Amino acid sequence: MGGQKFEYDESGSTFFYFVLSFLALILVPATFYYWPRKRKEDPQKLAEQCQCPPCKQKQIIIEQSQPYKKVKNFFIMLAIISGWVLLGFLAVKVSQFDYEMSNFDPYEILGLPPGSTQAEIKKSYRKQSLILHPDKETGDEKAFMRLTKAYQALTDEEARRNWEKYGNPDGPGAMSFGIALPSWIVEKENSVWVLGLYALVFMVALPTAVGMWWYRSIRFSGEQVLLDTTQMYFYFCHKTPSMPLKRALMILAASCEFDRRHNSEVIERITDNDEVPMLLRDLPNLGEKNKEQPLCRPYSIKARALLHAHLSRMKLPQDTLEVDRRYIVSRCPDLIVEMVNCVNQLIALAYARRIPRLPTIETIENCMKMSPMIVQGLWEYKSPLLQLPYITEDHLKYFINRKKHIKSLLQLAQLPGEERRQMMRFLNDKQYEDVMKVLGTMPYIHFQVNTEVIDDENSTVVTAGAIVTVTVFLKRTNMKELFGDTSIKEKDNIKDNEEGDKEEKAENDKNDKDKKDQFKRPVWMKQNKKQTSKKAKKPAAKQVAKAPAAPAAPAPTATPEQKKNKEKKKEDEGSDSEDESNASGSNSEGSDEESRDKSSPADEDDDDQWDKFQKRIQKRERLEGRSKSSHPVHCPYFPLDKQEYWWCYICDRKSHTLLTAPAAVTALAATAELQLRFTAPRWPGVYTLACCLRSDSYIGMDQQQDMKLDVKEAAAVPAEHPQWDLSDTDSENDDQGGNESEFTTDDELVEEE
Repeated sequence: MGGQKFEYDESGSTFFYFVLSFLALILVPATFYYWPRKRKEDPQKLAEQCQCPPCKQKQIIIEQSQPYKKVKNFFIMLAIISGWVLLGFLAVKVSQFDYEMSNFDPYEILGLPPGSTQAEIKKSYRKQSLILHPDKETGDEKAFMRLTKAYQALTDEEARRNWEKYGNPDGPGAMSFGIALPSWIVEKENSVWVLGLYALVFMVALPTAVGMWWYRSIRFSGEQVLLDTTQMYFYFCHKTPSMPLKRALMILAASCEFDRRHNSEVIERITDNDEVPMLLRDLPNLGEKNKEQPLCRPYSIKARALLHAHLSRMKLPQDTLEVDRRYIVSRCPDLIVEMVNCVNQLIALAYARRIPRLPTIETIENCMKMSPMIVQGLWEYKSPLLQLPYITEDHLKYFINRKKHIKSLLQLAQLPGEERRQMMRFLNDKQYEDVMKVLGTMPYIHFQVNTEVIDDENSTVVTAGAIVTVTVFLKRTNMKELFGDTSIKEKDNIKDNEEGDKEEKAENDKNDKDKKDQFKRPVWMKQNKKQTSKKAKKPAAKQVAKAPAAPAAPAPTATPEQKKNKEKKKEDEGSDSEDESNASGSNSEGSDEESRDKSSPADEDDDDQWDKFQKRIQKRERLEGRSKSSHPVHCPYFPLDKQEYWWCYICDRKSHTLLTAPAAVTALAATAELQLRFTAPRWPGVYTLACCLRSDSYIGMDQQQDMKLDVKEAAAVPAEHPQWDLSDTDSENDDQGGNESEFTTDDELVEEE
């Protein structure tokens, strides 16, 4: 390619453009994410915060945990400012380069207006050449060359034509491609250093970084828990299907995160040889004589002792055991979540018959109980009132009188103000104000459950083996709304009953209208008849991801008795319509079809079904979002800031089995909606299930709603579908594998009693 020239140019625009763009790509996001910002806290939130001594001490500990934060922020600001200064310098240099190379105006260089005469041009050239000539003291070679080119462009005919045509007095020059690398890279004397730098970066540094990342990633699970810890949880949960709370705490303390060999952050001190045995003597029922591995190892015994001391709110040496307690307690919430997941996976494997023994519901609930215990620094059997500031066990006697015996935070919140103040007369006004701040910010959850069979012709009827979808509506309010309101639950029940009656009336009106205008299903919504073969047990289906907070609380659902009344009315109406159709005879068939086509147009039905379909898709998209922004928890004995989360699941208390995977609700700021799915029992009957909501931050905030599940027998399989017929071997296997249901009906419970 003649006339083309390639060169490494660090003085031209190519190299500076590359550096400018590369620096801008780094500086813009780095400034946005890493520039130190001072958080402006809301004065109202500051006024609502507790000012008790443990809370103040916790804030001091959190600030001291980052001693180099100010120095780090200073260097970050210095690096970002230096980068922007360099970016500005490069931008100015590039702009000057472009101006010099692309804006060649001979009249401007000579300082003359366009259209000047030849005499004026020569006069200006002589005047400036005396100043800019390189032989003069004030000379400038570069400026003199530009002046000469400008003079030639205006005096020489050929140079003038080249300037008018190409913008350059010298005519069309060679095409130049500048490579965005400095020239010293390809210089012969620097080749050894350049090759050494390439080898260091691409053959040493890069493989080392990738190897370290891979080594660290394969050691941790999705919850950033060591895989060795996860395997230990699987082993002990499978070994002990019915695990008590004390053993669950013992297994938690044996996590590999607390072992120096697996975690370099763990500190082993010489003083542990004296302080740990002294602590063991003050802690009864610790189980330090257990011979199981790794429960008997020194690190496990030390962690167990520190957890027991934390739950008993014991004072420890500040510079040694207290530091270890903070580290162990801060790691426990993530470990408990991993333990709950392990138990849930074992239950799923037991349903799939891959393991012989099924962990009970008490095992997974005992694992969940450890989370609020550790967050609040309180044993589960202690009074929930001890979660309030300034309240100790010596003060619990004040909450007992002849009229009332206050045992829960909800009862305390519903007391009238004067009676509550009289009950806490042992506190001064400032302390009482802090207690009411904390109590007022604690959660009060409105808990509603709706059961249906989605994608079925009759979503209110549950048949054997159907997939049941339980939609849980949660609305969070603060307990300060209950202050002095002793009849909050009665009001809620009355409101729910009134709304349920309205729904029932609206449903009846709709049924009356449907008797006149028969519903015509669109072609694309027609469904095949259900298969009624006996199915093997299926593992509990995992819940769909929770939805972000909705603006308003969902409407309450009707009670089970109201649903039964609705079904009876529908059956009566259906039988009446069948009798009328039989009495009318065959002559009425044509008129029925004509009236149906006129009264219920297919377009309106299609629109209704399409709207429902779109709403279902939107709900599914909302449920896919995950967030971890909820409400702060008052936990002065927990060394870190904590957000309140919840677990929601469905279980069968009679058979002690878990039916759905525990759904983690991590975004209950105002309202939340989630769906839990499970397979209905294979045998018809009435089953009593429980939908549970359990807190991971507060003791005594758990809720449970009983659900009556009336399972009907599935419809018979049509004979015209031979592909649905089951072989004899399949039916025999089903009979052998499931003679008994995994659920317990109410009738069976009465017989057992």
